[in-house]
Amino acid sequence: MRIARADRLKKLPPYLFAEIDKARREARSSGRDIIDLGVGDPDQPTPRHIVDKLCEAAKDSANHHYALDSGMSAFREAIGLWYQKRFNVQLDRDREILPLIGSKEGLAHLPLALINPGDVALIPEPCYPPYRSATIFAQGLPQYLPLLEENRFLPQLDKVPRRILAKARLLFLNYPNNPTAAVAPDEFLSNALEICRRHNIALVQDAAYSELTFDNYKAASILQIEGAKDTAVEFHSLSKTYNMTGWRVGWACGNRDIITALAQVKSNIDSGVFQAIQVAAIEALNTGPEHLQNLVNLYQQRRDLLCQGLQALGWKVNRPRATFYLWVRLPQGHTDSIKFARALLNKADVVVTPGVGFGPSGEGYIRMAFTVSKERLQEAVARIKRVI
Repeated sequence: MRIARADRLKKLPPYLFAEIDKARREARSSGRDIIDLGVGDPDQPTPRHIVDKLCEAAKDSANHHYALDSGMSAFREAIGLWYQKRFNVQLDRDREILPLIGSKEGLAHLPLALINPGDVALIPEPCYPPYRSATIFAQGLPQYLPLLEENRFLPQLDKVPRRILAKARLLFLNYPNNPTAAVAPDEFLSNALEICRRHNIALVQDAAYSELTFDNYKAASILQIEGAKDTAVEFHSLSKTYNMTGWRVGWACGNRDIITALAQVKSNIDSGVFQAIQVAAIEALNTGPEHLQNLVNLYQQRRDLLCQGLQALGWKVNRPRATFYLWVRLPQGHTDSIKFARALLNKADVVVTPGVGFGPSGEGYIRMAFTVSKERLQEAVARIKRVI
């Protein structure tokens, strides 16, 4: 007997990172030495004091129960204090903050809270894949907004047709951006807010990389803009900032109506974050600036090494001001990102992410994550030289 899958699954493209992981595992299973620049998973350990706090909290039987969907009040308090210190933004701890089982979970659930069948979600692309798949699961219609190099990888919101804006209920933004590593100026964010306010569109800013910035650049919060809470929510994660990818903890904050709607979806689908992890997350948010500064310095050194190495091969590379990704055009003579990524894996044992996997506008690019040691980056460049 063969069980049929739901029709909605047929509308989804293959999940990019699952496909990459499959190819990587197959290569490694044959004994090959693979250098993985594909998935953005930090290679540095979670700071020891955070791990110690988790161990301590996990031994406390008070944490051995279902967690509240709204999260511990102490965790929401810590988020509010961090936000006030980092962005000078005041948040209502009870109505404007919602802890999440990783920001991906919240981003994936949000269209279920805001989109009816046939409604439009405005999705800049290339994009983080869950924006697209979550919209499809909610029976919404993705309206893709190309991110082009000539526009600094910013969507041209002023050129979206009025008939589309009339149907739109949700706009996804992600700055600093994955995969392009672009950053957004304040005037762009202000204009996006005004357009969303005018057309009654919820604005979602995915700020997972807000703390990984270089060359004295500091990313702003969209909630710093006056009136932003009228229409916007912002998503944050501890995954990249504190090397806590596997811990699955983050939050959404901002417009209280959107927060309430997302909380209602979550209460019917999952439980809250394991309380011991919330206790550890509080410890992370209370960490002094030395950890983050050391982490940013490490990534900046890797960024510079990788850029210099590729440039020495004659490859045109722009140095990103944020994230731990390089988004680079394929070398001259190459146009197919999947074919090029496959060649690097097969001929150089180097994994990169083909740009087209993030959306059609990503064709002609690849993404490299500098989440491996400087020695491995140097080795990757040497191997790539043999291919190109």
